[in-house]
Amino acid sequence: MSQRQVLQVFEQYQRARMQFVQAVAEFAARPQYIDTLQDAGVMTLLRPLLLDVIPNIQQTAALALGRLANYNDALAEAVVKGDILPQILCSLSEQNRFYKKAAAFVLRAVGKHSPQLAQSVVQCGALEMLVICLEDFDPGVKEAASWALGYIARHNSELSQAVVDAGAIPLLVLCIQEPEIALKRIAASTLSDISKHSPELAQTVVDAGAIAHLAQLILNPDAKLKRQVLSALSQIAKHSVELAELVVEAEIFPVVLTCLKDSDEYVKKNGATLIREIVKHTPELSQLIVNAGGVAAVIDCIGSCRGTVRLPGIMMLGYVAAHSENLSMAVIVSKGIPPLCACLIEEQEDHIKAAAAWALGQIGRHTPEHACAVAVANVLPILLSLYMDTRSSEDLQIKTKRALKNILQKCTYLPALEQLLHDAPPNIIKHIVGQFSKVLPHDSKARRLFVTTGGLKKVQEIKAEPGSLLQEYINTIKNCYPEEIVR
Repeated sequence: MSQRQVLQVFEQYQRARMQFVQAVAEFAARPQYIDTLQDAGVMTLLRPLLLDVIPNIQQTAALALGRLANYNDALAEAVVKGDILPQILCSLSEQNRFYKKAAAFVLRAVGKHSPQLAQSVVQCGALEMLVICLEDFDPGVKEAASWALGYIARHNSELSQAVVDAGAIPLLVLCIQEPEIALKRIAASTLSDISKHSPELAQTVVDAGAIAHLAQLILNPDAKLKRQVLSALSQIAKHSVELAELVVEAEIFPVVLTCLKDSDEYVKKNGATLIREIVKHTPELSQLIVNAGGVAAVIDCIGSCRGTVRLPGIMMLGYVAAHSENLSMAVIVSKGIPPLCACLIEEQEDHIKAAAAWALGQIGRHTPEHACAVAVANVLPILLSLYMDTRSSEDLQIKTKRALKNILQKCTYLPALEQLLHDAPPNIIKHIVGQFSKVLPHDSKARRLFVTTGGLKKVQEIKAEPGSLLQEYINTIKNCYPEEIVR
């Protein structure tokens, strides 16, 4: 056999390997072929190609493995059990950018499915290699590494801490300052995934100077970047008063309020979530947001959207109102009750209705004036019908009952109370009758009206246990009138 023939054999072998690995990578991108590839033992065939002398074959083999592992946890598990991860990392530092991106994709695809699989990625020493990739000159390599780190960190605080200990945070903060939008997005998302688990992890992100750089990106025109930035700031602010104050001190107001008018639903939702996470901590932080025009902006946002996008805004109004009489009045004056009432009627999901009921309960629970503002908006009959509806979830029934109780215990607006007399069950009736027993002895006009509208007759028809609190209330009401009127 001549030398030329020998070279030809090698060329054919190289071509065959290349064709094979390219075909597998293409098939792996299509779900309908995955089972067939798995049955054919494709993992075992791809593994040696990761150490092939031809870089292109290595990259494509890694890409194919990444696509397979990405498909489901069983295939990701097969990558781990086949001892493929050490092979992926074996020569990562000397490889070109295409291989690095493909390798980071494999690590991300394995780590995304479960904490156990992410732990396998950590145990094979991948974090150190990924952090080295964050320093690469190529933005695509940094992006792929950041993405993999985020998928590992999102599972729990232990994995997140491992990412921190590997030294990722300062480099991620540098990545959000890079000019490439895609890199900024993924780095912000990874910082969000790290911050969400505990105050200590969020503090680590803060100590690296992340807040100032994230705050500057709120006005960026890219919607996907804004989503991630607002999410990261929310995850930092949610843990404690101190962290929330640090976020506010980065002068994010009134800039954040422009996000509530954004055309992107997720930007709106994440903007409202950030405001919610700040106001929930203290009356002082709530007052600061009120002064910046935050309540009015959130109310407009709730009015302009539907579904789960409304949820953080609804909660935000509830938190503000819960803090004090004055803050609750700020929600009332800003016309916050009608949109919350609309949520009770319009929304399909019980958890959104439950949040609106809770918020209305927080607004109405302070004084008769607050309760009257809620009652005048005709909220009480809606709350009652949701509470009594057998199709309502248990949580919705609990929230509507509690809201009714909160509002009724302060409500002295009798027309609204009388509306409920005919439909309310015994456990709600006692609160309504209790309010009449407080008001009627001191209001002669209300006493007259109570007779002409049939209220007194209705109260006398209520069957109460002798000696019960309800019976006491009924007796107090009857004692307001002469014997012949009672008869």
